[in-house]
Amino acid sequence: MLQYITHPSEKYSIPEQAQMVLEGGCRWIQLRMKESPIEEIRSVAMELIPLCKEHEAFLVLDDHVELTNELHIHGVHLGQHDMPPMEAREILGPEAIIGVTANTADQIIKFLGMDVDYVGLGPMRYTTTKANLSPVIGIDGYRAIVDKVRGAGVELPIVAIGGITLEDIPAIMATGVNGVAMSGAILNADDPVEYTMRVLDALNN
Repeated sequence: MLQYITHPSEKYSIPEQAQMVLEGGCRWIQLRMKESPIEEIRSVAMELIPLCKEHEAFLVLDDHVELTNELHIHGVHLGQHDMPPMEAREILGPEAIIGVTANTADQIIKFLGMDVDYVGLGPMRYTTTKANLSPVIGIDGYRAIVDKVRGAGVELPIVAIGGITLEDIPAIMATGVNGVAMSGAILNADDPVEYTMRVLDALNN
C-alpha cells in the first residue's frame, strides 16, 4: 500500500506529480497544500479528481473537510490539530476515507472504537516536507509501536511516513506496518514513474 503525498516543487506541478505516480501504478494520493489559499486548493483538486478517476485511484485531501465534502473527494487526512475525526465523519458520511496522524502508540490507541480508516505514523526520519516535526521514530520505534498497538487490540491499518526511501521498504514493512506514504523520494528521483514502480514492487515482495 503506497500513498503519494503531493509537495510543492519547482520541477513539477501537483497535477504533473499525480500523473507520474498514477502512471507508475500508485492508486492513492493525498493532496497536501498546507500553505495555499482554499481557492488554489480547490482548483488543483478539480484537476486531480478526473485524473484519479481515470486510474481508479483514491484521492484524500489534507485537512479541508468542507472542501472534501463539496467536491465529493474520497476522503480526508487529519493531523493532530485538525478537526476531530468523529466530527469529520458526521460531515462526510459512512463511505468517506478518514485518515489521522500519530507519532506514538498511545495516540493510535486512543482511536480505538472511533470510525477512522488508517493512521499515518511518523516521521520515520527527519524530513523537510513538514514544519514542526514530531520526534523521529526510526525502524525500532515502528516495531515497538506496532507491537504495543496490536497488543492493545487496535487493528487500524498503519502507514509509515516521513523521509522514507525505496531502500527502507523491506525493513519498514518487516515492523508490521501496512504501507508507506512517500513524497520527496519519488519527486526527487531521476524518473518518478519508474521509481514509483520500483516502490510498488518492493511493497509487493
